[in-house]
Amino acid sequence: MYIFRSYYSILFIALILSACSSGSVSQTKKSAVVVYNQPVPGKLSSEDLDWYYHAINAFYDSVFVAHGFNGGIIVAKKGQTIFEKYHGFGNFSTHDTLNEHSAFHIASVSKTFTAMGTLKLVQDGKLKLDDDIKLFFPAMPYDGITISMLLSHRSGLPNYLYFMQKLGWDIKKPCTNEDVVNYLIQFKPDLTSKPGTRFAYCNTNYALLGLIIEKASGKSYKQFLKDNFFIPLKMEDTYVHSLNDSVVPMPSYDWRGRQEAVTFLDEGFGDKNIYSTPRDLLKWDQALYNNQLFSAKTLEDAFTPYSNEKPGIRNYGFGWRMNIYPNGKKIVYHNGWWHGNNAVLLRLVQDSVTIIVLGNKYNRNIYKAKEMANIFQPYFEKDEEEKPENIKEDTLQAKVQTLPQSSKNKSLKRTAVKIKPVRKRKK
Repeated sequence: MYIFRSYYSILFIALILSACSSGSVSQTKKSAVVVYNQPVPGKLSSEDLDWYYHAINAFYDSVFVAHGFNGGIIVAKKGQTIFEKYHGFGNFSTHDTLNEHSAFHIASVSKTFTAMGTLKLVQDGKLKLDDDIKLFFPAMPYDGITISMLLSHRSGLPNYLYFMQKLGWDIKKPCTNEDVVNYLIQFKPDLTSKPGTRFAYCNTNYALLGLIIEKASGKSYKQFLKDNFFIPLKMEDTYVHSLNDSVVPMPSYDWRGRQEAVTFLDEGFGDKNIYSTPRDLLKWDQALYNNQLFSAKTLEDAFTPYSNEKPGIRNYGFGWRMNIYPNGKKIVYHNGWWHGNNAVLLRLVQDSVTIIVLGNKYNRNIYKAKEMANIFQPYFEKDEEEKPENIKEDTLQAKVQTLPQSSKNKSLKRTAVKIKPVRKRKK
């Protein structure tokens, strides 16, 4: 009897240990996060650092600060910060001084995260670039639209920024990504072109990609970016914002300094609504130079130009704009504009240079940041300013909630100052 009891006691303990061991493995898989080792920045000579700093500072003072700049800037080469400054206030009422931890709404620069998140799922075998969107939205009334067409803005879908209100959306209610899908299914607004035939920048593409990331990963868009990018890269001041969050984001202002209103379009994700800092975006940029998060094939897919039906220097990859110049130089970048927020993330890959400018008071001159490319190498001979995303003022003024001193002016005069490109000294 003693032996019998001892046998079952041992068996019982073994089963418990086995169960604990299984549970431990399962928990490890569940809580696994992406491992990433921060690259060591390059090291420039003190002479080069000093020259670059003064050249950039002259541009910063004359183009940005002299024209009402309120924001932050970082310029780096080989990951080493050459120039970093913050000017103005995060909140004009409380006069919170901007600093390295001030998180700005980066507007359409958010699309770079959505695109790379989608490509990460392709890399991991959870998505295919030629997947039809009907795999994820079976009732979608359009045929032949693929994930690659969403990424490259070649789907022909209409822009929800315009059709939601036109089709009767109650502008007193926030509009979600699911609402956009439901309106596409219910009202079947016309396509702007046959899928795959031409480029047409459209926020609807990235609103759908945000949902596809959720469906393919089994996580919320916010959690997916956090687990795969923000935590591994130690982007501690970066987050995806929702109107239901307890965190109060940095407000934005029109060019006169009047606080912008929150609108019914401020709830969506995928196309916008990421807040970040110049320092965090530099970490994001540096992760695109190595193969820790992304394979060489994934990076090649992201930075390949896909819209070649029209001649010219401008093109679009998967979530990235690019200027390809006759001299062989290439600028990879994305601009952003939402309410009073302006953003530029610009990469001179051939010269390992990063230029990041963020602002929360509308300032068109921020988009002149790419002229700083000529400080490092002669990229172009004339001013070819990239226009910000075409967002209609009347659409933006439809309000979910009116903030103090909100802007209602629809006919603001916006002028650009012609700046002569800065050229590097002859050594």
